[in-house]
Amino acid sequence: MAAVSSLSFSVIGQTSGDRKVNVSSARYLASNFQGFRFRTSFSYQSIGVRVSTTASSSVVHCMSTPTDVPTVSETKSNFLKAYKRPIPSVYNTVLQELIVQQHLMRYKRTYRYDAVFALGFVTVYDQLMEGYPSDEDRDAIFQAYIKALKENPEQYRIDAQKLEEWARAQTSSSLVVFPSRDGEVEVILKDIAERAGGKGSFSYSRFFAVGLFRLLELANATEPTVLEKLCAALNINKRSVDRDLDVYRNLLSKLVQAKELLKEYVDREKKKIEERSESQKANEAMKKCLGEYQYDSQ
Repeated sequence: MAAVSSLSFSVIGQTSGDRKVNVSSARYLASNFQGFRFRTSFSYQSIGVRVSTTASSSVVHCMSTPTDVPTVSETKSNFLKAYKRPIPSVYNTVLQELIVQQHLMRYKRTYRYDAVFALGFVTVYDQLMEGYPSDEDRDAIFQAYIKALKENPEQYRIDAQKLEEWARAQTSSSLVVFPSRDGEVEVILKDIAERAGGKGSFSYSRFFAVGLFRLLELANATEPTVLEKLCAALNINKRSVDRDLDVYRNLLSKLVQAKELLKEYVDREKKKIEERSESQKANEAMKKCLGEYQYDSQ
């Protein structure tokens, strides 16, 4: 399996031309982002906390009450209240689409947070926001986004890092035999397998598929059979994963193309500005020379 290609957006300039390309590029990204929508069926659920005691550790699953479920507009409003600075439209358009889809998924009856899902979201977010003008703002946007969904951004980052470190220490063989091993991450994966197998609530999403892809990538598991074995061990439908990973790769490709188009446009605008500036300097120099000549003539 090929590694996920990294991507970054060039810093967006402040000229009127740059603002125009923000809008067109944002629309381009949003139109291609439609394919990354989550298949969701929204429903309300009762509150509760379930604790799985697989192996030696426990995994807590939280649920929402009907009175706790906000509307999409409320979630978006919470995000905008938490992060009040303007976001360049090339990023903001996709973020707004993303938060709407994740809201619907977040409040599904079967939704349960898990570390693989977190890894998938963090991977997508970091790919999308790579190259953002400010690292501090990029983290603040992440914080505001997750909190708007009434979840813990620190938990997302910690769990994603935990799985990444674990995956780096794995091989194609060890990655798929987690059911027979002990360990913190193994417990997490066993709990997912148990719930996905029908012994508890499990909500598959494309973020989960991306999380699996990231595990394979970090473990350098390039053999096609590894994904099949991992899906079987987790009780996940491989056909769904294959389909969603194709969508994800296509999205990355479109993002790279949009980044290249944006960079070309910004470079052209900067060149035009430099040329106008040089022309203005030349005109000013000419005026100065003419002024000195007229003064000497007097």
